[in-house]
Amino acid sequence: MSYYKTPTRDLMFAIQHLSDLEDVMALPGNEEINSELIQSVIEEAGKVAEEVLDPLNKIGDRQGVRLENDRVLTAEGWKEAYQTFVDGGWNGLPFRPERGGQGLPWLIATAILEIWHSANMSFALCPLLTQAAVEAIELHGSDEQKKTYLPNLVQGTWTGTMNLTESHAGSDLAMIKTTAIPNDDHYRIQGQKIFITYGDHDLTENIIHLVLARMPDAPEGIKGISLFIVPKYLPDENGNWKARNDVETISLEHKLGIHASPTAVIGYGTGKYRDPKGAIGYLVGEANKGMQYMFTMMNLARLAVGVEANGVSERAYQHSVAYAKERLQGTNPEKGNGPVSIINHPDVKRMLMVQKSRIEGLRSVGLLLGASIDKSVKHPDPEIREFNQLMTEILTPIVKANMTDFGLENVSLALQVHGGMGFIEETGAAQFYRDQRITPIYEGTSGIQALDLVSRKTIRDQGKGVNKIIQHIRNDINRINDPKLQGLTDVMNDATRVVESSVEHILKLNLNSPNKPAAVCDAYLKLWGLIFCGWHMLKAANISLSKIHTGDRFYTNKITTAQFFFDHDMPKVQLYQNIIQNGADTLVNMDPEMFEIAS
Repeated sequence: MSYYKTPTRDLMFAIQHLSDLEDVMALPGNEEINSELIQSVIEEAGKVAEEVLDPLNKIGDRQGVRLENDRVLTAEGWKEAYQTFVDGGWNGLPFRPERGGQGLPWLIATAILEIWHSANMSFALCPLLTQAAVEAIELHGSDEQKKTYLPNLVQGTWTGTMNLTESHAGSDLAMIKTTAIPNDDHYRIQGQKIFITYGDHDLTENIIHLVLARMPDAPEGIKGISLFIVPKYLPDENGNWKARNDVETISLEHKLGIHASPTAVIGYGTGKYRDPKGAIGYLVGEANKGMQYMFTMMNLARLAVGVEANGVSERAYQHSVAYAKERLQGTNPEKGNGPVSIINHPDVKRMLMVQKSRIEGLRSVGLLLGASIDKSVKHPDPEIREFNQLMTEILTPIVKANMTDFGLENVSLALQVHGGMGFIEETGAAQFYRDQRITPIYEGTSGIQALDLVSRKTIRDQGKGVNKIIQHIRNDINRINDPKLQGLTDVMNDATRVVESSVEHILKLNLNSPNKPAAVCDAYLKLWGLIFCGWHMLKAANISLSKIHTGDRFYTNKITTAQFFFDHDMPKVQLYQNIIQNGADTLVNMDPEMFEIAS
């Protein structure tokens, strides 16, 4: 059995050298941030992950959660682990000190987020949603709402949820039917939501639901949706939060993975707890701007889910490396001896290196997104804030989809390294695959991320924003002039030309039919993922070359990993270019009846 080991050095390398740390440390309010502090935080988080969360991962998978007598009960050890997490101040890591948080940059919070999800994805989903709720209330709530809810949410005494989906309306939120009827200083919420992560549990004394609903006479579609705070418990006549709101956990979903994370079906206004019926809710911000406000939560959650997927990939990778070292099978043809550990076989090395290179590349890209969020909010120069807001908007779908799609391929490879034993639950490899499978689906499927990138982030401004990002990457590549990296630099320069021409082609396709860019948006998004990963792998190799004289094998390994990525993944740039150039017509002209089974 393998145990999680925090990749402290690789996290620090990515933070220090690939994620604009110096710029982030120079931001107002970050004067006390330095590399020593960051490493200390990562090491302490690693201890909690390794000693508290990782040992519970398999226990949670086996025991799951259950709904008994109107109470949702979490797995053995969950409550104690959550209390340890809260007592350590981890829940409030990126939030303002005046709210009870630690005030650390999102760059650092992003790195810590990966650690939690590597150790125990089911557990880490709870604070993930709470942090998203904090951000939404902080940006859009009233002063009274901030005073009422944020201290407990930041501390973790209460947890938060996102309530979007309804059984008849998946990603198309314009179809939601949950209603909000004005009633004095509040609203009566009635409806049912599904797929609510940590919608009910026994970890905290209250749960704060952020719910999308429609008021009477609201405009149709997305423009008529508002956002409401709906607590599970309300204050009683003595001001104690003990009075049950009309919020009922109807059932828990039975899922492929993340068994220890309660995913609830929640009824609002069923009449079980209050008369007259209707859960009491409070409007956040202005009426009919709920989708705008919810995207605050969703975009933060999309970064988090991408990092989450990379975290599970890291854990599965470590598991497969440990197995490959122990498993004896076959011989070494060059030496003629055997049996040997399967880690000596070239194809096993390939499967391990595919995982390793993608994890390292995507890790630094995710951290770049965290740093971009920091600079988009805090940088004193408005032009730099604007550029980093652009980087944040464009990187969000790229990070979410590529991290989760690559992540799913990675955990599949980790299972494959185990051979037939990987398909057996006892080895533990199967859990990582089952848990990971949700990541390309929730918080907007990979297809939705691709549509977002092609429509909102490319076509809407005729490619101006994405071309700025291309030029930024190209300028950075041109600063690398070590002749030993000329081959990789040439590949990256070619790749930037490919993505630039692909932007032009997407705009031309849109002139013919809006369906044509949608037909190739998946390839377009994957192309961007390769561009960002390749750029960061090249930077990692360049930095490592300058330090290789020290004899430290860490830097030699970085160069080898970058070379492998360029050999095995970067050639797909031409594949995606071909799909973008030639793949639209067949799909757009295809008759849906072709999918009927001929008898």
